[in-house]
Amino acid sequence: MDSLVAVLLLGFFGVSALVIVTPGQDTALTIRNTLRGGRRSGLLTALGVGTGQCGWALATSAGLAALLLASEPVFHALRWFGAAYLAYLGLQSLYRAARKIGASGSEPRTKTRPYRQGVLSNLGNPKMAIFFSSLLPQFAHSFAGLLALGLVFAAMTVTWLSAYAFAVAKAGDMLRRPAIRRVIDAVVGAALVAFGARLATER
Repeated sequence: MDSLVAVLLLGFFGVSALVIVTPGQDTALTIRNTLRGGRRSGLLTALGVGTGQCGWALATSAGLAALLLASEPVFHALRWFGAAYLAYLGLQSLYRAARKIGASGSEPRTKTRPYRQGVLSNLGNPKMAIFFSSLLPQFAHSFAGLLALGLVFAAMTVTWLSAYAFAVAKAGDMLRRPAIRRVIDAVVGAALVAFGARLATER
């Protein structure tokens, strides 16, 4: 029995790690905010994403995610909100790439905006409901078990995105050179817009 549990846990960690390390909208947003506000902004973004995933984990454990998936109007409304929000953030980055920035390339720091953006970006992605509802029940069946695995997934995500924030911040002086910064803003902005478009058109 213990060996079966160990195998299941290893399977969960393996699948989770594969999904988490695959670059997506959360990665792009973390890089964007780290470039704008430094390591702290990147870490706050990672915590915001993790908070959103905790919300999905709770919703999945309580059966609310299944209700969301069964309610087509609510699901599509959430999908369109998430797509529009990603497009908005991406267009902001594209706008900054198109205009001249100061020699330092620095941006004013805010205390809560990166965290809020991480939360809204993740909660606005109904694919998380699909993913958690299909992944977690393969490894647990009770409310406590489902919630625990969801929280572990969120913790792994925060750890991975925090590593991105540290890496980008460490290379900050080079990446914040005006020419390089504009290229990165353009690439990240285009990626966020593309993620938004994909979210809006996927069925």
